[in-house]
Amino acid sequence: MPKMKVKGAVKKRLKVASSGRIKRRKCGLRHLLTHKSSDRKRQLGQTVMINDVNEPRIKRMLDGH
Repeated sequence: MPKMKVKGAVKKRLKVASSGRIKRRKCGLRHLLTHKSSDRKRQLGQTVMINDVNEPRIKRMLDGH
């Protein structure tokens, strides 16, 4: 039986934190930055944890099941 593959896109975009939760970056910091406030851009640069509802599904994608 062939090996189960990990989703490459998920592997590139997400990291597992030391607590076991999954970290992601916020979107909206690539272009059209001139009209966004400095506070908003600073907040968009921070990482956040994945939503509790989506976490089991994302972990399955990372594990290859």
